[in-house]
Amino acid sequence: MKKAPIDTVFNQGEPNPYGEFFTGQTYLQRLSANNDVWNSSIANVTFEPSARTNWHKHDGGQILLVLAGEGRYQERGKEIRILHKGDVVRIPPDVEHWHGAAPDSWFTHISIETNLPDNQTTWLAPVSDTEYK
Repeated sequence: MKKAPIDTVFNQGEPNPYGEFFTGQTYLQRLSANNDVWNSSIANVTFEPSARTNWHKHDGGQILLVLAGEGRYQERGKEIRILHKGDVVRIPPDVEHWHGAAPDSWFTHISIETNLPDNQTTWLAPVSDTEYK
């Protein structure tokens, strides 16, 4: 496992167990698991350069808090948004999107799965190289 050359608050974590839904190498550190009190799940996700999620959607929405590096975020049919440290992305329920690292930068964000326990993730097709660039 490579150690990210960026400074973040939380541990990088282990190779992402959901890697089948990503292109490239990512790492996951669970920060807070869902329970009956908080009804949310929070994780630190670190992406190696060019790594990204597949297209996907959350029927309860998602919030991303960017910690370090440079990233990308795109909703289906919209322009790619460049992400930097301190950016917040609020993703409404059922919006198809993807997120990941810039081609030449590591990237780390906090992922907050909102409106649990009913928020299910639907994984879709990989983001093609053409879509990514």
